[in-house]
Amino acid sequence: MRPKKPVALEHTTDTLIEQATPAKRAKVTSPKPSTSTPSVPAARKTAASAPAKLGPAASPAPAVATCPEPPPLRPDVAYDEQVRALLASMTGGVSFGSLALAWTDWAMHLAASPGKRWRAALQWQATAAAEYSLAPPFMPRPPVVTDQRFSAPGWENWPYCVLRDGFLRLESLWMALTSDVDGLSPHHQRIAAFCARQWLDMMSPSNVWWMNPTVLDATMQTRGANFVRGAGNFVEDLYDAVGERLHLPIGRLPHAYVVGRDVGITPGKVVYRNDLFELIQYSPTTDSVYREPVMIVPSWIMKYYILDLQPQNSMVKYLVDQGHTVFMLSWRNPGAEARDNSLDDYLKQGLLTALATVRERSGQEQVHAVGYCLGGTLLAIAAAKLARDKDDSLRSVTLFATETDFDEPGELGLFIDDSALSTLDALMRKQGYLDGFQMAQAFSMLRARDLVWSRVLREYLLGERDRPNDLMSWNRDTTRLPYRMHSEVLSRLFLRNELAEGRFCVDGYPVAMADVEAPMFVVGTEHDHVAPWKSAYKLHLLTHNALTFVLTSGGHNAGVVSEPGHKGRRYRVATRVPNGEYKDPDRYAEEATRHDGSWWPYWHEWLAEQSSGRCAPRDSAPGSLRDAPGEYVMQG
Repeated sequence: MRPKKPVALEHTTDTLIEQATPAKRAKVTSPKPSTSTPSVPAARKTAASAPAKLGPAASPAPAVATCPEPPPLRPDVAYDEQVRALLASMTGGVSFGSLALAWTDWAMHLAASPGKRWRAALQWQATAAAEYSLAPPFMPRPPVVTDQRFSAPGWENWPYCVLRDGFLRLESLWMALTSDVDGLSPHHQRIAAFCARQWLDMMSPSNVWWMNPTVLDATMQTRGANFVRGAGNFVEDLYDAVGERLHLPIGRLPHAYVVGRDVGITPGKVVYRNDLFELIQYSPTTDSVYREPVMIVPSWIMKYYILDLQPQNSMVKYLVDQGHTVFMLSWRNPGAEARDNSLDDYLKQGLLTALATVRERSGQEQVHAVGYCLGGTLLAIAAAKLARDKDDSLRSVTLFATETDFDEPGELGLFIDDSALSTLDALMRKQGYLDGFQMAQAFSMLRARDLVWSRVLREYLLGERDRPNDLMSWNRDTTRLPYRMHSEVLSRLFLRNELAEGRFCVDGYPVAMADVEAPMFVVGTEHDHVAPWKSAYKLHLLTHNALTFVLTSGGHNAGVVSEPGHKGRRYRVATRVPNGEYKDPDRYAEEATRHDGSWWPYWHEWLAEQSSGRCAPRDSAPGSLRDAPGEYVMQG
């Protein structure tokens, strides 16, 4: 069921959220001294030190909506979806129709390109001849191409060097045959190359114990004990996967880092709760704080504590120690009962409700808003909606690894077309949600070489368990996504790119990023396979405000969790002044100022410059519900 809409918060919500009727008000938890926290239908009154001042009233939406509601599902369409849901449950949500279309398109265009096939064959032959000329037969030889899978010294010896070089030549041949095929659609070309890469990664000699010199050496040294340990690791992982898939605690491996004990331990209070999220306010540690608070909106795909891991790498603790009042949204982990929660619900009853609460508790008109991944996309939509309505509640906007233009969404685009979404949509409609296990499998497929086959080698063939760390433990803590909301994200944002094209509607008519005047700080990561930095950089084309873009080393998660003192970190930064000229990504990468170390201090200085001064610290205890990390983050 859809969450009931929360009642307007005192003094602030009328400028941020449309008023709800009494029959549709959400359950909002209100604190009572020395008792549990009941749900009450009345508006919750927080004990802020001073009430928030009201800014100018928001401009009303047009009387006639320009974006009509989608029509209801017809009986015949509902029946078709039941059939597709049955098929999807047997394929794990994979659309074989989409794969078949891509394969047929590729095969027909490759068949009509004899010159390309001939050229690929000649290149393969020339490479083989050149490799054999480097060393006599049966003699060791170094690799021609650097590949981490074959970095062990044993691969230079015969016959392993023959297996290695033959496989790498075969890999190059197939990459040539699945790229730059004349007439093949770009989407189908990416799918063909992806499928070829999956098969090749699986057939790599590094994954076969009797072809891998490292495994054979380990077998000789341990007299086969590596296989015994590997079998035990495999059984443990199998039980863990079954327990996660069936949502059963039986067989689940315990987390090495426990929320509230090892990670997510920055002191704070849960100060607001409804059916979608809890809001955490962290306790100050400085004698004074910056006047405008920082509100962080993580993605609902992830648990929020990736930004509050251990004290030494917690972004939350870093900000608090620098004198910022930090608020964090902790999304509820939904079940089938939340199947009808929409993206609009997450916007209005989630982000905008949180914004209203932060303004009220801090006594400030404006807030520094921060969004991560899809939480950043939601924040971008909210910023465009507020700008359209002449509401200046946002002092600044910071986006981590966030896409607003989904025309080139990276490797995630492999799974997004009409056929694939039709199949996945039917599966989610049947379940009521997309399961975290299903989503994790899709992400693993994107980086199968690093996340699947390297683990097979290390843990099952060599019998060595990875030493867990806090980020790996967080990655195992998966979440579920409501059917309707995730369907809208995939169809409206990824497939139809409505936000970038000015067709994304809020309150019945479109919003545009060009309306946003608040300064922006945008972070992209060099090796992001989820939100490629060049895709995040496209925000320059959608806006004209002051925009600072940081390109940091690392990937989607490790590049953001980049605390000061982390070895090997570096970043580049450049700022576009309002209405400044556009620089393409390659020119940016060449001209941007380079720095060694973490980008966090630079961001803190930027936030300080955007703030209006300092004030006395704010106590998080008055009106609170319970201690951080709260209840929702514990939901499995």
